[in-house]
Amino acid sequence: MNGLSKIQKETYNFIKDVGEIQTNNLPKRMWGAVPNLKNKGLVEVFKKYTSYFRSRKKKFVKIKKDKEAKE
Repeated sequence: MNGLSKIQKETYNFIKDVGEIQTNNLPKRMWGAVPNLKNKGLVEVFKKYTSYFRSRKKKFVKIKKDKEAKE
């Protein structure tokens, strides 16, 4: 968590509190922090289906789990 800007910390804590959130549903001021957090390995961006009858996938973001936490 060292070396993060104020908005990156806010974004990380927001995603941590929510759990899993669609990238479009993030507050607009937090959109720019997601790529930086992804590059630092703190969050994971993935695609998944939002409904059964649509073939389109949407992007979601969630906090990456530490390997130590799994053990």
